[in-house]
Amino acid sequence: MITRLGTFWERLRENFWFLPAIMILIAIALSVLIVGFDQRISLQQGETLHWIGTISPEGARSFLSTVAGSMISVAGVTFSITLVALAQTSSQYGPRLTSNFLRDRGNQIVLGTFVATFVYCILVLRTIRGTEELAFVPHIAVLVGVVLTVASVGVFVYFIHHISTSLKAENIIADIGHELDRAIARLFPEESSLEAYEHELRDEHDIPDNFEEQAIAIKASQSGYVQAIDYDHLEETAVENDLLLQLSCRAGNFIAKGDIIVRAWSDEQIDDDLTKSIGKAFITGSRRLQSQDIEYAIYQLVEVAVRSLSPSVNDPFTAVACIDQISASLAELAERKIPEGYYYDEAEKLRLVRDAITFTGILEAAFNKIRRYGRSNVDVVIRLLEALAIIAVRVHTSEQKEAVITQAHMIRRASEDNIPEPNDLEAIEARYRLVLNALETESQPD
Repeated sequence: MITRLGTFWERLRENFWFLPAIMILIAIALSVLIVGFDQRISLQQGETLHWIGTISPEGARSFLSTVAGSMISVAGVTFSITLVALAQTSSQYGPRLTSNFLRDRGNQIVLGTFVATFVYCILVLRTIRGTEELAFVPHIAVLVGVVLTVASVGVFVYFIHHISTSLKAENIIADIGHELDRAIARLFPEESSLEAYEHELRDEHDIPDNFEEQAIAIKASQSGYVQAIDYDHLEETAVENDLLLQLSCRAGNFIAKGDIIVRAWSDEQIDDDLTKSIGKAFITGSRRLQSQDIEYAIYQLVEVAVRSLSPSVNDPFTAVACIDQISASLAELAERKIPEGYYYDEAEKLRLVRDAITFTGILEAAFNKIRRYGRSNVDVVIRLLEALAIIAVRVHTSEQKEAVITQAHMIRRASEDNIPEPNDLEAIEARYRLVLNALETESQPD
């Protein structure tokens, strides 16, 4: 349930209307409360609030009408500017980055402020009475409208600054990098509550010999990207029904309808209700989400780097900035424990085998595409090797060390085939040696 709520919340965050809708509801509630307070005060012997100033019904109507018209006009301009920014971001940096722009809290607050102020003024405007025997002007509500108007002016100034700075490449890269760092901290915490035996397979005999022959294949009911997997539900189901579950996919993978997603083994019969319950643990959708998918943020950085290396753009500085961010994040990841995907119950019986991600796979996702598209660019090749040297200082397992060496070898071979200048090759060779020296002096294999 928690996994589903987290996935639902992440989907809401990517909707541009979510925060503005909440602010509109607050504006509606605020108008009702303040107008009601004004009405209570006005019933006390026709009391007027001289300490905040008085205004005629005609003046109050004129003011609120002007503010409402201005706010809806400014909201339209703001929305138009946002669409232009979205189009530019999509064409220059990639369509997958538009989700980051849409869930930007600053943009949502700006639009929500203008629309909420408009709704507030309209609702207060309808309560003003000036032609009846007993006139009524909600003075406090009008004063709040003045405050909201002043705040809207400040928000508009902020929006102009925010939209102009948010389109800078370095800021976009930094925002994605922060998302990647948060994903690393969330998925691979420094202090894990799991015991060591829950991370790795203790004994090969924990997997039954007849697992391949007797395991029931559970297939996907629909196509799409695996956005999240409810591991808690799978573990509880496996314990309650004495099952061993082996997952064939993980968050971020694309599955087609009919693909095998889980193999379930048990000494007893596994009925259809149980298979359906297991299948519901896999949350799919038309796009990838970041809640359990660390490669999602990495691919966003890689996409920006690859696009900047295209002949039409030819901007190696942006690619270098992406590599710098990747190196910092993966250096942090190298010092964290990546679970191997074997989960045991309290009786120390194997219950769940995940399709676990590895440090090698993450490193390949980060470096392979940039290496292929930037192999003829000296600056990019040098910075790739320097990034590996930064990561090499922090690695501490033989698997991590081998992954770094493999990437360094591939980068070196690609440069020899695509860069003809001897002096450039000497600079690349020096960085390659830097990676090897870092591994020899700093890393300690298991």
